[in-house]
Parts: sequence; structure tokens; C-alpha cells
Amino acid sequence: MRIFKSRAVRAITTAVAVGLIATGCSSERDAGESKGGDKDTFVFAGSGDPGSLDPALASDGETFRVTRQAFEALLEHEPGGSKLVGGLAEKWESDPAGKVWTFNLRQGVKFHDGEAFNAAAVCANYDYWFNWTGTYQSSAVSYYWQTIMGGFAKNEDPETPKPNYKSCTAKDDNTAVIEVNEPSANLPGGFSLQALAIHSPKALKEYAKQNATAKGDAITYPKYSQEAGTVAGTGPYKITKWNKGNKEVSLEAFDGYWGEKAKVKNLVFRTISTEETRRQALQAGDIDGYDLVAPADVTTLEKEGFEVPTRDVFNIFYVGMSQSANPALKKPEVRQAITHAIDRENLVNTQLPEGGKAATQFMPDTVAGFSDKVKTYPFDTAKAKDLLKQAGEEKLSIDFCYPTEVTRPYMPAPQDMFELMKADLEKAGITVKPKAMKWAPDYLDATEAGSCALHLLGWTGDFNDGYNFIGTWFAGPDKQWGFKDQKVFDAVNAASKVTDPAGRTEAYKKANEAIMEYVPGVPISSSPPAIAFAKNVNPPKVSPLTQENFAEVSFK
Repeated sequence: MRIFKSRAVRAITTAVAVGLIATGCSSERDAGESKGGDKDTFVFAGSGDPGSLDPALASDGETFRVTRQAFEALLEHEPGGSKLVGGLAEKWESDPAGKVWTFNLRQGVKFHDGEAFNAAAVCANYDYWFNWTGTYQSSAVSYYWQTIMGGFAKNEDPETPKPNYKSCTAKDDNTAVIEVNEPSANLPGGFSLQALAIHSPKALKEYAKQNATAKGDAITYPKYSQEAGTVAGTGPYKITKWNKGNKEVSLEAFDGYWGEKAKVKNLVFRTISTEETRRQALQAGDIDGYDLVAPADVTTLEKEGFEVPTRDVFNIFYVGMSQSANPALKKPEVRQAITHAIDRENLVNTQLPEGGKAATQFMPDTVAGFSDKVKTYPFDTAKAKDLLKQAGEEKLSIDFCYPTEVTRPYMPAPQDMFELMKADLEKAGITVKPKAMKWAPDYLDATEAGSCALHLLGWTGDFNDGYNFIGTWFAGPDKQWGFKDQKVFDAVNAASKVTDPAGRTEAYKKANEAIMEYVPGVPISSSPPAIAFAKNVNPPKVSPLTQENFAEVSFK
């Protein structure tokens, strides 16, 4: 999820760019609107605007934070963990081949619009997505459908992946059977994604009357996804208003919810883009909680009596290398030299909260498939210089892009982290040409296109499977990296096809070893991002996947 794949970010960029009005977080509210501290209203601040009220059209964490309160998927994750548990399906199983998935559904569930949830509703959703046409087939719009289920009933672009989704059958009211053409490492985890959460069939019929459109790279999303009123899920809250001027989305507890009812009647998500302003808003009582607490603020807030729980580690931060942007990076000695030149332990110790870890591979050690046998590249400036000399690149000059106006769970202070890496590389004799870019759309477009020789990015896992990390980047050629190494691609894809969990884990270990032997980039660190709450708040269980359920929140 949440976090950022090069293709996924285009959906965020374009969606946020359409129709949003930038205003200060301290703007006056209309009478009766949210106010932090009201016992019937909980206000939470995120770092960015949601892109859509329909999670099927999204790929970013800020959107999913909002929609997760209103929509539910067939499967979910246990509160505070990454283990799959029942969601709208109480039980599930697959055939031995991993191609037929049977879901025993919860009974007595209603959508926000009064429609009944059943197997026909599940199939209506999956068939609706499968039959998308036009702009909906853009990877910027349907990224997660394409990632999990492949392409569509009628692919309109030869580069769109072959469909893996085959069919959905309502065996009876309470049993849905989803068939795929080939087994996939993305299942069953993919069934837990917000992008595949279930909508009311009545709402789907209204969605179908509108279209997403594109002009060049700019995408205009359908009206229903930008205004509250049409979308309808089964979650503990229903979305009632999106005030783009105040940068707030308002939700109201759903009285007909099948499970434990929300403890607070009104829930408001507000965008406050900077860490400092979010902290000040909490301290002033203007909000009741916020995400992505700056590591330096954790102790301060705790001493002042605020609740500052820390999530478990489930992300990776890396320096990407684009071989198409700088041919010197095609030489393994140069890639190895850059990796040796960066002092990852110093970055962890000075930039990350307690619990941060230096990375050895492109997944955290909390994910099955992490290998203790990967080739490592410890900090060694002298070794870096020797490798550059062997490569004939003693006077290497390289562009290094970094983002501005952004905070991510894996990257709390991009410019500070860049400056430390720049100094390390220069000690090894590399001339670094800084390129600061606004996060959206400039930086995301540049990294996606492979225009930055070196760049900073990261990823927070959607579910606990190794393919959700290494398959993101290394299942095949990707412009972000600009390399073709069949040994790496084959190792990653071979692991994804193993249906036995233990065998798959071992195959992921081999894939990680192949990746780090090739060293396409520098895995830097994994970070446990902190989240803060007011003194009078009983927080929800915090999730390593940043999938907090705000229905659990209450005031003391």
C-alpha cells in the first residue's frame, strides 16, 4: 500500500491535482464543522489529501486511510498485525493448485445504502473491475487491479498484462467462488486490499454512468469519486462530506454496521502537510491525532503526556539507481562502490526513530523470505574508491534526485537524509549533482521515467508476502531501474509461482540473494513510524501496514 511504487504514484499525483484547493490548516470552519476535542468528533491529520473516495481508483495510503473506515474487503489483517483474518468473508480456502478461491461470507451485513451484502454483490464488484474500459485501464487508475488480477476482459493496450482473473460465481447467497487462470503470490493477500474492497451493487450502477478521462498524463476522475453521496461500503463509518477547501473528509458512524459499532460518532480526516504544523495543531488541541511524527518530536510529545505509539517495522527505504540515466551504473563495480560508500548505520542512528534498522536487502526482516545469506556491502570508503578505480570511474559525476514537500513512513526527512548520503559519496570521490524536485508530480514522474541516476524512494507493504516487496521492482524490466538481468527476474518470478508457503519462503530467500548479488540499488533502512494522539484519547491498535481502524478510537 500503501506505499509507493513507481507506477502507483501516478494515480496519486493526478487525482490530487484535480480540483483541490490549497488552504491553510487553520482556516475557519463553517458552523457545526469539526473541532478537535469534541466528544462526538475525532479529528485526525494526515500529510496529504486523499485522491478518491472510491478505493478501487487509488493506490496511496492517504486515500486508503479514509476509505478503510467505510469499505471492507473479503479479507483483513488482524488488529495491530499482518496476519490475514476474515473480513467480509468469515472463512476462505483455495484448491491445491491455488486457482479456485472459495469464500464463506458473513451474514446479516448491510451496505450504507441499505442494500444486502451477499455473494452476488462480491461478484458484481469483481466483474465490474474486470470489464473496465478506456481510461480505467490506465495503470495510474487501476494499478492494484492490474497488480493482483492482471488485465481486463478486453485489453485495449498491448502493454496491459494478461488477465489472471477468470470468473466469480455466487454458489449461493453466502458463498462466492473466485477463479484465476494461474496461481499467484499476490493471493490470498490481494483479497485484503482496499482497492478490492466491496461496494454496494446499487452504487456500482451509478459509478458505471460516469467515466474517468485523460488528457496526456492528466487524469480527471469521475465525479462520484470526488464528492460524498454515491459511494457505499459496509464499514463502521460512512463518508458524508469532502470539503476540499478545508482539506477535510467527514465520516459518520454507521448505525447498521454488522460488527462492533464505532465509539465516536463523527470522524474527520484533515490534511496538514508539514510535521511541525501537525505537531503544533495537536499541542493546541485543534486535532486529536496525527501521523508520521518526526523522530525528534516523539520524546517531546511523550513528556507532555501525549500518546505516541510506534508501529512495527514493515517498510523499506532505498536509493534507486537508473542505468539508463547514467551508463556508468551498468558497471557492477560502480553500483557496489556506491553501496559501500553510504553509511547506513549513521542514517539510522541520526534520522530514524528508535527501532529503525539498516537494510541488507529490499524487504524488512519482518517479511517471510528475508535472507541471512545475501551478499552485504558494509560501509567502507576505501573499498568504494578501489572499486571505482577498477571500473575506470575515479572521476564519476552523478545526478542525485531527492523530493521536497513530503514526509513518508520510511523517509521522515528526505533532504537531511540526502545531505548525509551526498557527503558519504563525495568522500569516496564521487561528484554529486543535487536535483531537488517537488514530490508531486515532478519527482514521481522523473523517478518513474528513470530520469534520475540516483533517487530516494521506499515502500510500505500491503500484506506479508515477499513478492509484495521484491516483485514490485524486480519481476521484469522497469524504467525506474533501467536494467535487464534475467537471472534476477527469473528468481523473483520463480518464487512467486511456488504454492507451498514454506517452499515459497525459501524461494524468496534465493531471490533476495540474486538481487543483492546484482545490487541494482542500495537498500538503506526500515523504519517504525510513530503516530500521535491527544492526552484524552484511547488510540486504536496501531498497524505495521498503517491500516488503523478508527472505529476503535474513544475519548477518555
